[in-house]
Amino acid sequence: MPAARHTRAMTSRAGASRRSSLPDPHTGTPSRFPLVTCDEAFATLRPFGPVGTETVAVEDVCGRVLARAVRATIDVPHFARAYMDGYAVRAADTTHASDATPATLRVTGSIEMGAAAPGPLRRGAAMRIPTGGMIPSGADAVVMVEHTSESDGTVRIARAATPGQHVMRRGEDMRRGVELFPAGHRCRPHDVGALAGIGVSRALVYRRPRVAIIATGSEIVPPDVTPGPGQVRSVNQYSLRAMIEAAGGVAVDCGVIPDKQAAIARAFRRALRQADLVLFSGGSSVGTKDLTPAVITAERGARLLVHGIRIKPGKPTVIARVGKTPVLGLPGHPVSALVVFEVFGTPLVRRLGGEPLTDAFTARLRVIARLAAPVWSVAGRDDFVRVRLELHDREWLAHPASGGSAEIASLVHADGMLRVDAATLTLPAGVPVMVQCFL
Repeated sequence: MPAARHTRAMTSRAGASRRSSLPDPHTGTPSRFPLVTCDEAFATLRPFGPVGTETVAVEDVCGRVLARAVRATIDVPHFARAYMDGYAVRAADTTHASDATPATLRVTGSIEMGAAAPGPLRRGAAMRIPTGGMIPSGADAVVMVEHTSESDGTVRIARAATPGQHVMRRGEDMRRGVELFPAGHRCRPHDVGALAGIGVSRALVYRRPRVAIIATGSEIVPPDVTPGPGQVRSVNQYSLRAMIEAAGGVAVDCGVIPDKQAAIARAFRRALRQADLVLFSGGSSVGTKDLTPAVITAERGARLLVHGIRIKPGKPTVIARVGKTPVLGLPGHPVSALVVFEVFGTPLVRRLGGEPLTDAFTARLRVIARLAAPVWSVAGRDDFVRVRLELHDREWLAHPASGGSAEIASLVHADGMLRVDAATLTLPAGVPVMVQCFL
């Protein structure tokens, strides 16, 4: 959801006619490809759907997305049970009971856990019952043991009971036939217990999408190598892997490929054979070393959907498809790559894994905060501003982070980001904004 509009541009959106150059893979001459809005780019993801289903044991369902709705096959509980330790009684037998004038009832038995009551409860009688024990027929209430005293086969009740007191009725938790989870629901830890409680031992779920990461750049070295002049350690490769897995995907690391078109093309073909989504890190712009668009379009069945989005950071983003396989070309700068993946990649991975396609600002945890300092933008583009959240006087303050698209620390110290829409020139300090939290 875009941040609240404050100051509107007085002219039409700037940059609407700007275009990015895309080299033709066969002739090498530049072609023209239009920049699109953030929403237009997101719309190109809608045709992609789940990658398939599989059946898993209920103990493995946490984090998986259900491929069909689950309905309760029984009432839960399937018998009335006690909420408290005490005595099962007929509420009418305790009318007017008090400390001064307790009701006296015969104790006719005890109810054991995991067993039915020894018989029905007669008028003027009570049965001992533990928390979770089955309510005997004829009883309609439980009196807490704290309000009783027992001796010589009778129990004195010092508090009047009301019908239904401390009783969980049959089906009070879940009713047979009621939908417990819809298709597309990602199961959480406590959902596993609910499924087990209605007798589900195996569940049909969507397969986790396999996401290939192709990091490009002759200057990139592994984390355990000291970078020499002009070299940098591989940041995107590892961050993207973690983000893919957090979104429910399975990362397939294709390694770091030098800036050679033939080598990148070979890695791309391998990735297409084994993955449901291919990510390029780097090489998505229009420089002489930016080979990703040419590599993508050279493949049979390739279709370039987007090359350039009116956003900051992340303008030189590529969205394509090869056959039915989506391809994302992310900028090489770490902040740009990770913000673009947050905005487009995470929703796409979740969609391929069976969840509904919703943009990052509706699918993730969000908070309303007041802007601690002004934010300036440029008309015609959506800005994604990293912010640090601070709780102050019972409300959140959002402190805009400084740093460019190559400075990973601006993400490390951020708790989330806000979206400044393309029609907004400035957000002054103090205005409420919607912050999408990083998980």
